[in-house]
Amino acid sequence: MRDVYVIGAFGTAFGKRPDCGFKDLTREAYAGVLADAGLEGGADIDNAWFGNCGMGTFGQRNIRGQVCFTPLVREGLFPERVPMINVEGGCATASMAFHGAWKDILSGQAELSLAIGVEKTFVPDEPDLTQEIFEGGIDQVDPQEWQLYYQEAGEASGKPFKPNAGGGTVFMDTYAMQAAYHMKQHGTSQRQIAIAASKNHHHGSMNPKAQYRFEVSVDEVLADRPVSWPLTRSMCAPIGDGAAAALLCSHDFLMAQPQSVRERAVRVRASTLSGGKYRALDEPGLSRVAAQKAYRLADLGPDAIEIAEVHDATSFCEIYQAEMLGFCAPGSGGAYVESGATALGGARPINLSGGLVSKGHPVGATGLSMIAELMLQLRGEAGKRQARGRNADGVPRLALAENGGGVIGFDEAACSVIILERAAS
Repeated sequence: MRDVYVIGAFGTAFGKRPDCGFKDLTREAYAGVLADAGLEGGADIDNAWFGNCGMGTFGQRNIRGQVCFTPLVREGLFPERVPMINVEGGCATASMAFHGAWKDILSGQAELSLAIGVEKTFVPDEPDLTQEIFEGGIDQVDPQEWQLYYQEAGEASGKPFKPNAGGGTVFMDTYAMQAAYHMKQHGTSQRQIAIAASKNHHHGSMNPKAQYRFEVSVDEVLADRPVSWPLTRSMCAPIGDGAAAALLCSHDFLMAQPQSVRERAVRVRASTLSGGKYRALDEPGLSRVAAQKAYRLADLGPDAIEIAEVHDATSFCEIYQAEMLGFCAPGSGGAYVESGATALGGARPINLSGGLVSKGHPVGATGLSMIAELMLQLRGEAGKRQARGRNADGVPRLALAENGGGVIGFDEAACSVIILERAAS
């Protein structure tokens, strides 16, 4: 297979940005990724993958990427006649766009491919539109199927299924049931979930692009407004807007760039996807499958991973994903997080960006924002939240991103695992 490199990555600031439209966010992310890649323009881009979940709610149900890029084409900033493939996969949308660009390069059909994710979920005057965007992430054709599944799971977990009782979405209720089951089976505590949340708010306080840039103590997390027990507001990702992008290229394209560009490139060791199903409560999730595929493709094991960004739509997810990714034994994720292993300065820092609970979660952009953070870390450019690697130069060499989207039972509908490696300069 051909080597594939990320030559540039960029994420906008995440947050509630009602005065910034889809085209504005697209322009910001595109200009940012070109600048990060050291490219004066996008003339060499062969293909583009555009990720978005919610534009249909605003009336743009088709050709979303083409619409958002029309001004850029008109102004000569994006090349004419380049194919734009629209991608949607719930919260895993941006990672699917990345996967498409990766396969472009891998197959030899492109030398430079763009992946971009753009999202707006905050609608201040019409909250029902926000609800509509998120409702698309679960089966609306046969809702009785998941309603029955969750009723039975609620009995098994000791937490009855009462959707939206705390004012959140059904997704928070499903995460809460999974957390309750984990607590029942493995002794995980609500305080351990709060430790994960507090840790990521600390990381986010050092991220100038995070939606929440403030500290929250463990006790403050526990005392925050309940959303769905055992989850409080500080343990749950907020609603917001943002965009992120990455440029992927071939080895030949990379070698034609200046040394200053080549030395900042990052190699893609693996990009894998897996699909969800209605699984048994005690059955491993689909991220286990995606991770094992990624480790095989990269020819390494979980112990080699030095830093990770995982999909913590709630802080329980970090505990669970640490287990599914093989960073700790099944059932021990709570103790693993409590030990400090996943904090800045720990053995394997997770969510140095602040994670979804602090950095924010504009669903169609989230996966590529993970790539942008890991690129900063692997380049040694993360500032106060820079992780220390195991090599002599002190910079991490291997990183992993896990991103799930949509819901089928207690699985996400889709899961992406991407492994990145700092390239030799």
